Amino acid sequence: MRRLRRWYAWWVRHAPRLRDILYVGFSLLTIVLQAASGGNGWSVKDWYVLGAGVVASLALLWRRRFPVTVTAITVLALLTASIFVPMGLALLTLSIRRRDIVLAILGLAAYAAYVLNSVSDRGQLWVSVFTGPFLIGTWIAIGAYIGARRDLMASLRDRAERAEAERELRSEQARLGERSRIAQEMHDVLAHKVSLIALHAGGLEVNPTVGADKVEGSARLIRETARQAMEDLREVLGVLRSDVSVAGADLAPVPQAADLERLVTASRDAGVTVGYVGALPDDVPDSVGRTVYRVVQESLTNVHKHARGAATDVTVYGARGEGVTVRVTNVRPVAAESLLPGAGAGLVGLRERVQLVGGRLTTGPTPKGGWRVEAWLPWDDHRQDAEPVLLDTTSDRDTAQDRDTALNRSEGDR
Repeated sequence: MRRLRRWYAWWVRHAPRLRDILYVGFSLLTIVLQAASGGNGWSVKDWYVLGAGVVASLALLWRRRFPVTVTAITVLALLTASIFVPMGLALLTLSIRRRDIVLAILGLAAYAAYVLNSVSDRGQLWVSVFTGPFLIGTWIAIGAYIGARRDLMASLRDRAERAEAERELRSEQARLGERSRIAQEMHDVLAHKVSLIALHAGGLEVNPTVGADKVEGSARLIRETARQAMEDLREVLGVLRSDVSVAGADLAPVPQAADLERLVTASRDAGVTVGYVGALPDDVPDSVGRTVYRVVQESLTNVHKHARGAATDVTVYGARGEGVTVRVTNVRPVAAESLLPGAGAGLVGLRERVQLVGGRLTTGPTPKGGWRVEAWLPWDDHRQDAEPVLLDTTSDRDTAQDRDTALNRSEGDR
């Protein structure tokens, strides 16, 4: 089997040149037999037939590169020396490569040359008139079939290659989308808890003279927050390793609006004065509840990073048919230096989350030097737990990045 494959590979590599040799050899053989068929020695006509046949046969070596020219030469040889085989092979090659008006013209020219060779013999003339279309048409029909089949195979191969390329592209887009989703989930899960740890550690660094009870309490909070962050990270990485997540269903736990109290309490334990006013019914849709949680979480994370110690107010209210409003406002911070560096992707991802459920997000400084993040999310009777619609956020992404930069600049000036 291996030897057969090697022979097949060798044939595929050398088949065009071997066919040329076979065509030329077969044509020369017929020419020699035709020239020597006189039986009374070699006359001038026999030598002319031999010479014209050799030229027409050797011209077949260029039948792929110049099919029209080679066919015209063989038609002329048919007209002047009654040489049929080179013309048939040339027509075969021409019909494989093109099936248009040029093939029709040269086919008619070959038919006319075939008939004109029989003008001197009236009986043979009528035989040529009726047999010519079958003989010449056979060469053209065989070549047209081979050419059409080759075109079909090339088209199918091209379609298969395009389908494979599109499949790989979709697969790559799916992988990139999954990686982006997991990265966003890791940011949402870890950034808040890491900012809490940094806030606790910063408090101990600023107040090194606090009592042992205070140090012990802060250390306990740091340990518990770090443990929770590690558990969340382990769950996300477990999904990444197992690769069984479908639309984020395995990225547990999935936060809801009911978890806002726990989120606010964690910030209060870190020493941030957070006021919370929540008037949200329990039947809020899951998609809206998750977005509400992420808006508050990202806003408090930015407070921990860029406005540590600043008093913050969290307000959440809404009703069916009116939508849900989330507002997080912090006062002018005392410390000007950011506690942790920002990646600049928090507000961008938050804006995309809000727009996924058809909402609006606005961020900006307050008149008194603070910062406000406000989001409105739709809550319709017809959209209870409905799938969110993906919106085009390309034009808003640069604006969100500019506002995130403005947040850092404004808080740095404070």
